Amino acid sequence: PVVLSAISAASSTTVELNIALKRMLNFNAPPLKNTAAEPVWKVLIYDRFGQDIISPLLSVKELRDMGITLHLLLHSDRDPIPDVPAIYFVMPTEENIDRICQDLRNQLYESYYLNFISAISRSKLEDIASAALAANAVTQVTKVFDQYLNFITLEDDMFILCHQNKELISYHAINRADIQDTDMEAIMDTIVDSLFCFFVTLGAVPIIRCPRGNAAEMVAVKLDKKLRENLRDARNSLFTGDSMTAGQFSFQRPLFVLVDRNVDMATPLHHTWTYQALIHDVLDFHLNRVVMEEGMGVEPSPAGARPKKKSRKTYDLTAADKFWQKHKGSPFPEVAESVQEELDTYRAQEDEVKRLKSIMGLEGEDEGAISMLSDNTAKLTSAVSSLPELLEKKRLIDLHTNVATAVLDHIKSRKLDVYFEFEEKLMSKSTLDKSLLDIISDPDAGTPEDKMRLFLIYYITAQQAPSESDLEQYKKALLDAGCDLSPLNYIKQWKAFTKMAATPANYGNSGVKPMGLFSRVMNTGSQFVMEGVKNLVLKQHNLPVTRILDNLMEMNSIPRNKNPFQEAIVFVVGGGNFIEYQNLVDYTKSKQGKKVVYGCSELFNASQFIKQLSQLGQK
Repeated sequence: PVVLSAISAASSTTVELNIALKRMLNFNAPPLKNTAAEPVWKVLIYDRFGQDIISPLLSVKELRDMGITLHLLLHSDRDPIPDVPAIYFVMPTEENIDRICQDLRNQLYESYYLNFISAISRSKLEDIASAALAANAVTQVTKVFDQYLNFITLEDDMFILCHQNKELISYHAINRADIQDTDMEAIMDTIVDSLFCFFVTLGAVPIIRCPRGNAAEMVAVKLDKKLRENLRDARNSLFTGDSMTAGQFSFQRPLFVLVDRNVDMATPLHHTWTYQALIHDVLDFHLNRVVMEEGMGVEPSPAGARPKKKSRKTYDLTAADKFWQKHKGSPFPEVAESVQEELDTYRAQEDEVKRLKSIMGLEGEDEGAISMLSDNTAKLTSAVSSLPELLEKKRLIDLHTNVATAVLDHIKSRKLDVYFEFEEKLMSKSTLDKSLLDIISDPDAGTPEDKMRLFLIYYITAQQAPSESDLEQYKKALLDAGCDLSPLNYIKQWKAFTKMAATPANYGNSGVKPMGLFSRVMNTGSQFVMEGVKNLVLKQHNLPVTRILDNLMEMNSIPRNKNPFQEAIVFVVGGGNFIEYQNLVDYTKSKQGKKVVYGCSELFNASQFIKQLSQLGQK
């Protein structure tokens, strides 16, 4: 048997994927370290799948630094650039292969490096070969690679399977009542293909654990088989030799926990209170990018003029943004305070530069004049040399001011703090201070969807289902509030089914404690008007998926003196969310030396999840 040196997942999924992509963009040779040589200029041709994998990781500037002058979609109209090599990064689909063959016939580029996101079949490879022969381009097709990169990393410790065609492997697709076995097989194969790519890129063969009797188990069995087959073929195994050089070596294989979305249906509907999860809940947030419509502006347009078109702004929330890294998991009020703090510091620095300039009578002068007077004050030079830094800081402060303000508008107009607090009490079985009916019937509290989310959480977590007469009363109130009841139809069936199957999920004794008033953001000069919003602080508690992981990681069930796992990957079949991700991150912080990565077949917010439930519940 091949002895596997499993690699520490600690070297983080983003790092591994980054290394793999940079290698590919350097014609599949390791990128040279700090040479002064100019990179070879080349074009990058990708499909939507390739674009989604690259865009959260490499900025346009980074691509340019690697010699990528143009990046184009495969199925767009492309002009020939005969003296430049082209790197393709696409899925091995029928239509993609046809288009590549067409490119060869049209002699678009000097040479072709074909990289397939997931493994290409023998027959499709032969199609390319015959097209190359026919086009007299055999020497130009320099390399064909299976990259095994069919997944998207969004964070160092988070990945999703796909963004395109995600409805094909969605919760709805897996849980349809009329699903055929062949459809289910196809969905499972798609998921397994991506997970296999993930472990090839990580360079680790995991120890797989999963609950019995659901989609997660089907994925586990298929993945196990695929890994074994690959290891058996020692000559061509992807887990030995060269491919294993990445990462730091750790001789313990990572734990891979597969869970089914059905183990916890309340969390994806939950109103949340942390920054990243809130952005995902209330704004348009995909692949680390927020798209926002800018306000209409205060000044009224002159009579008869066309109203100003709302401009769309996009903001990238990346690992390079220190504020984001520090606060994406913080409760919202804390974020508002910190943005305000950054703003105050920035203004003070800006004022200092202005003050020094005015002392020297240099207002409005260019920077050149300033440097000539360097003997005057070293202070100014240091202030000015930090100008680019200051501008970047200003850009990030503006970004977070805009994003946080947009989130705050939702919190206030929909009373999201009330929902969050009430749901936390429901989930942790605490005493409730007001009745559910009151919130549902309050016309000022939230949208019909907010009310439906709240009611579904009540229904899912209730130990005793409401009596028929109570249920009718709730349904009437929900209908009066404008709710669509189809998600409830589905959850009723789901609850009846899981009652027979399993113990209800345990949400821990969370507990949200209201703190005193906001200090910094309550003063009048603040950007954020937080009046009426509760300053709620979270107590750390483990959600069901985190509990399952904790039991397996700590080996609670196995009395033998085995070492607990240090590294784990948790994967939710049927879709995940940022609340669960954040809960795992917080759990990991409390455990010295542990590394946990969260993955899911798709990432949805409550609104997208409710739509799927609604489709499943339509009579």
